[in-house]
Amino acid sequence: MQKLQSQGVHHITLVGAGRQTSIDFWEGVLGMPFIFEQPNLDKPTESHLYFDPGDGRLITIFTDETRTAVKRRTPTDPGCVHHIAFAVSRVTFLQAVARLDERAIKHSGVKDRGFMDSIYFEDPLGLLIELASYRFEPPAGFTHADVLMEAHKLRVARGDYNIAEVHLADAIQALVERARATLSADRAPKNPY
Repeated sequence: MQKLQSQGVHHITLVGAGRQTSIDFWEGVLGMPFIFEQPNLDKPTESHLYFDPGDGRLITIFTDETRTAVKRRTPTDPGCVHHIAFAVSRVTFLQAVARLDERAIKHSGVKDRGFMDSIYFEDPLGLLIELASYRFEPPAGFTHADVLMEAHKLRVARGDYNIAEVHLADAIQALVERARATLSADRAPKNPY
């Protein structure tokens, strides 16, 4: 028996209300270009809108002009989506509170997650959206997931509660030392002063 190996998220499809509500939120608030539209091929009374969240993958929305936006928190029962998180640059993240406030969008304020910062708010239909900004950049040739896995190992070995910035810094150093050769006989930290 073999696995069905995934290679990333292809797309996420959400159920929307009217077409313009989706365009105004996904493009007008989150800046995702509206790249194409066609009928929902499984339900011709609906339209299928496609947005680029910034990495070339897709967020798609089924819209129907007979549905109206009723803002209530989407269910968080087992099997339901709790929230969708989108990566934003540090400079964008630092503007998030002001930009949400100018639209009178209620939000959580900045949340410290140890390895990233987050802010949460709901879309016009009650889906919880997270804007997340990593506090680190992975070394060349590595991904954020590589650094987080290494930081997790360090955190567990040290008996710490959650990943913190020290784990990230040490993880980056460990990954670089394992992946990059040196002519030095001793790579230990030094104080040349």
